[in-house]
Amino acid sequence: MDETTLWHSRRLVLERHDVRVLLAQLKVSSTNVCSLITLFLYMVSELSALQQIINALTGLNGLPAVIVECVVTTVYTSIGGFKISFITDNIQGFMVVLLIIIAVITVGVETNIDRTLIPQSGYLDASLLGWQLIYILPVAVLTNDFFISGFWLRTFASKTDKDLWIGVIIATVAVTIILTLVGATGLLAAWSGAYKLDADNGDLAFFLLLEQLPAWVIGIVLVMVVSLSTAAFDSLQSAMVSTGSNDLFRNKLNIWVIRGCVILIIVPTVVVALRSPDILQIYLISDLVSAALVPVLVVGLWDACYWWTGFEVVVGGLGGIMTVFIFGTIYYGTAKAGGNLLLLEGGLYANDWGAFGAFVAAPVGGFLWAFGALFCRLAFSWIYAKARDERFTALDKPQKVLRSDSDPIDAGSDPLAPSLEGSPGAIKSTKWL
Repeated sequence: MDETTLWHSRRLVLERHDVRVLLAQLKVSSTNVCSLITLFLYMVSELSALQQIINALTGLNGLPAVIVECVVTTVYTSIGGFKISFITDNIQGFMVVLLIIIAVITVGVETNIDRTLIPQSGYLDASLLGWQLIYILPVAVLTNDFFISGFWLRTFASKTDKDLWIGVIIATVAVTIILTLVGATGLLAAWSGAYKLDADNGDLAFFLLLEQLPAWVIGIVLVMVVSLSTAAFDSLQSAMVSTGSNDLFRNKLNIWVIRGCVILIIVPTVVVALRSPDILQIYLISDLVSAALVPVLVVGLWDACYWWTGFEVVVGGLGGIMTVFIFGTIYYGTAKAGGNLLLLEGGLYANDWGAFGAFVAAPVGGFLWAFGALFCRLAFSWIYAKARDERFTALDKPQKVLRSDSDPIDAGSDPLAPSLEGSPGAIKSTKWL
């Protein structure tokens, strides 16, 4: 092979690398934006829950407590960083255990069940929603966890894989027990009359049940709730700072600039939280976005799918959301109703197939759009290669190519070659091209 042919061959490889890098950056940027949106929604739900709980337990306006929590968490996370979040997590774990112990004992002693309300509630009967949730909840929770930066921060903070597995096992057992106990309070609240069956504040059933308990118990619970909310909110703040600084801007911005942006984001967070009475709806919106994007994203983690790029991920994610809108428009008959389905205005309790269809349409539609984008990209690449009389390389497996300043490309036969050496695209280590 002569030098001219070698140069053109290596330049073609570098062009493919540049395209792959661009598509990868597109995928990473879209994922980071979705992570920030998810964190924002979680912050909204956390503040919304706090002000509603304070109002339910004391009858007072929860806004002052929300503002104080935002100020306090911002101050100590700015000073202590993510390390302080680990400390508050330990406090949070202790508070949860103590809260559960107090709640179990006092609820068991003080709560009186009206047995006539058990058949009236219908909670022990099979229902359409119950069967739908067998699919909706695993899809919603599993995909949304991909965007919770706090989980990934703790994952990478583990010293070894063994420590990580031990932590996951302990957390799984603890969370299962806690969710079982807390979930059962919804039944007890309805059967004791603390929660009215025709009310729309079922997300507060646990605290409505505690409201019936003695005042000293309510006081202890209120202190624990504020502590728990603070510990959770500082983790979300730290995760947003980390995602913005390290993942989105690649540590090119001063950390205090990122912290300043997070502080500014807290203002609309408080405003939205005060105007969002339905906490479940906030989580569902976040879950629906992740259900559209994550399935097409994880395909790229499979080595066999080396031909899957960021272009398919972005198109698939947006297409999944668009598919939900199309499904809602067809199912309900109007574009307005289709738009409302994107926000899950009816929640999970609309007693129809809207929410279920949305969580089916999001991943399925995402894959259809992604494979459509893949076909279009490959078709364009094939036509482009034929037009330039070049080999079609879009389906070639990535190769390891070592390019460094100490091993520059021979510029003997191409005047453009010197401009590549030492350019921002220069690679000083082995890269998959």
